[in-house]
Amino acid sequence: MLGPVILAASRSDKMRRFVSAAPGTKQVVDRFIAGETVDQVVPIVEDAADKGLEVTLDVVGEDITTPAQAEAARDAYLELIERLKDLGLGTRAEMSVKLSMFGQSLEGGHELALANVRPVVEAAAAIGTTVTLDAEDHTTLDSMFAIHEELRKDYPETGCVIQSYLFRTEDDARRLAAAGSRVRIVKGAYKEPATVAYQDKAEIDKAYVRITRILMEGEGYPMIGSHDPRLIAIAQELGRQAGRKLDEYEFQMLYGIRSDEHLRLAAEGHRMRVYTAYGTDWYGYFMRRLAEKPANLLFFGRSILTKG
Repeated sequence: MLGPVILAASRSDKMRRFVSAAPGTKQVVDRFIAGETVDQVVPIVEDAADKGLEVTLDVVGEDITTPAQAEAARDAYLELIERLKDLGLGTRAEMSVKLSMFGQSLEGGHELALANVRPVVEAAAAIGTTVTLDAEDHTTLDSMFAIHEELRKDYPETGCVIQSYLFRTEDDARRLAAAGSRVRIVKGAYKEPATVAYQDKAEIDKAYVRITRILMEGEGYPMIGSHDPRLIAIAQELGRQAGRKLDEYEFQMLYGIRSDEHLRLAAEGHRMRVYTAYGTDWYGYFMRRLAEKPANLLFFGRSILTKG
């Protein structure tokens, strides 16, 4: 019930100021955000690799209002890729990007976002890794999928994300489950109207299973983004039924959530990738993590009270 309220607050400047100033905020933000700079996130990437884990790195920030900010976002990813090159980790570290950061919502945003993200995809390919385009709210998806299709002409390993709570997603999954594709399935974390999205958790979960089956039975590479033990077990069974080897799909979970499960899946031989966000503009990302799970909000509230 609180999820839509929190998602609305993620767009509020007043709430941004309140949450940023709250005495317990840093303790909780540190649980979900790996740091503010490349220097802070590099040891986390190295530690994950040592534990047999892979990562996808997200430089957080979405509220881009000028082309200069979009270019700065591009440059932040290029800086990250240069550091990853020095680490020599190859496909153990890829990038996740939100096209809103690259200017998608600005005037001429589709072309601007494509122009800004292409150098990032090119640089990633040059060091032996790749980029996944994150899904945002439903109004942005046609543009995201078109950019994804364009990038794959030269960089076929470019991935994308689909969200089970949207009615359109089963059709998107059938189209995307082709040879060479990389598709991450998640439930979805934006406030969407009942005209385009399921509102009931049980319906979202049922759709998640249907879509996972489509991806497993397809010819692409499924990336299962979930912390739900039941959905993880179902995905394993669907992979087995589809005749997939353990390295022919992967699981993805957020940094700071169910870390023991990360290690368990990796120990079983699964590819396990940790979605690791960092940067100074953490507010929108942080609020969606609170909206996804009530326990996160309770943890935040206790931290504020304790610090207070």
